[in-house]
Amino acid sequence: MAAYKDLRDWIEILRQKGELAEVRGASWDLQIGALIEIACRESKGYAPAILFRDIPGYPADRRVLGALLSSPKRLALTLGLADEISDKQEMVKACRKKLATMKLIPPVTVKTGPVAENVLEGPKANLLSFPAPRHHELDGGRFIGTAHCVITKDPDDGWVNLGTYRCMVLGPDKFALHMSPGRDGRIMRDDKYFARNQPMPVAIAIGVDPALWLASISEVHWGTSEYDYAGGIKGQAIEVMRGPQTGLPVPATAEIVVEGMCYPGEMEPEGPFGEWAGYYANRGLLPVQEPVVRVTGVMHRNDPILTCAHPAKPTNDSSFPESAFRSATMWDELENAGVPGIQGVWCHEVGGARIFSVVAIKQQYAGHSRQAGMIASQCRSGVYIGRYTIVVDDDIDPSNLGEVIWAMSTRTNPERSIEITRWTRSTSADPAVSPFLKDQDSNPSDLYTSKAIIDACWPYEWRKRAYPVVQVSKGLRKEISDKFSDVLANIIR
Repeated sequence: MAAYKDLRDWIEILRQKGELAEVRGASWDLQIGALIEIACRESKGYAPAILFRDIPGYPADRRVLGALLSSPKRLALTLGLADEISDKQEMVKACRKKLATMKLIPPVTVKTGPVAENVLEGPKANLLSFPAPRHHELDGGRFIGTAHCVITKDPDDGWVNLGTYRCMVLGPDKFALHMSPGRDGRIMRDDKYFARNQPMPVAIAIGVDPALWLASISEVHWGTSEYDYAGGIKGQAIEVMRGPQTGLPVPATAEIVVEGMCYPGEMEPEGPFGEWAGYYANRGLLPVQEPVVRVTGVMHRNDPILTCAHPAKPTNDSSFPESAFRSATMWDELENAGVPGIQGVWCHEVGGARIFSVVAIKQQYAGHSRQAGMIASQCRSGVYIGRYTIVVDDDIDPSNLGEVIWAMSTRTNPERSIEITRWTRSTSADPAVSPFLKDQDSNPSDLYTSKAIIDACWPYEWRKRAYPVVQVSKGLRKEISDKFSDVLANIIR
């Protein structure tokens, strides 16, 4: 069972562990985003979570929290793991164990909760009363939804989906809802509600239990509610209450809940917005017509905390948790597909945890490395863009980019080692898709990419005669460490 009750309790634990920094006086306009980006990219270790207070133009009780899960300790706390885990592959293994042993726990419905301390309707339900950041200098507006959950319900079977789909403030009573093609919420909206010319009830929950946000950004299977998944992660049911405007189940301990209706055919310009891959890749700096959600009500706790994620050129504040969790699910999917001998997986931060993935194997038969690469590139965790999949031998740490590039540089022969697959899944956020294909009159669901599977393993037929590696042995390394520990402490930092 998790060691914290809600986001506020989680923040207090961070404060005790030295995992929280507090900043006063930063503006919602660019400064909050810039501080998060600089901390995540330039910190010598892992950046702390950052709690922003005294935001100019807002009452002292309005706060913003960024860089939520961008360290092993914070991810471990959220997953109920030992917080001394710092090695990336150990974290992946711990995540896999958690996922393998956890049981889905449905939410429990309560009559009310802390989020209902303030229930606002009409003109009082004002999105501009919260310090939603303008993240990047070329962004087209303020985004109230970046580290949040968009809650929708399937009109046929009542399945409740939570996804992190960005929400741009269009005014005090409306926001634009951007959902990428193929996402569960988009399928529910376009293929069900809008196809029947029906409005879709929507709630966005901000400042939720970190386990619920982690579930919201994970690859949860269609038909499984992220509420159940988050309950399994946390080891206890998520408390939900009935949203007074939409009837949707909303997190009772969330900081902010916004409810509204998304009507078919009502579109307004959204964006541009700096994407997770580090580019303005949707339509460059041109806004895109997106469906509008008309706000019907807002609930919030006293002294509400608005959580945000700041996508930017990697490494950004969501790189680490997405890399760790996606690596764990990819490893499981490989083994479930019958690929043996997997020794490690890492979906690299520099590829936004999606574009550049590495699988380490202990080769067992001819074609083993190609099998691993092909399946990793097309499994649920790898198919979304997933442009480069590298397979390496078990002496290579897949999370060490230097070792991976060394293996690619020295163990591959391009004509033998590279396979290309074509006409595979892409997205409007893909910076390698031609901007001419993203014109307003094009269908973004028609976008494709190719994928490269790079076999950086020694060729199977002569792997036993592979050239010896020049490096200090483990035995000598230990001998040196024991004898010169004080010297090494000053050399290795």
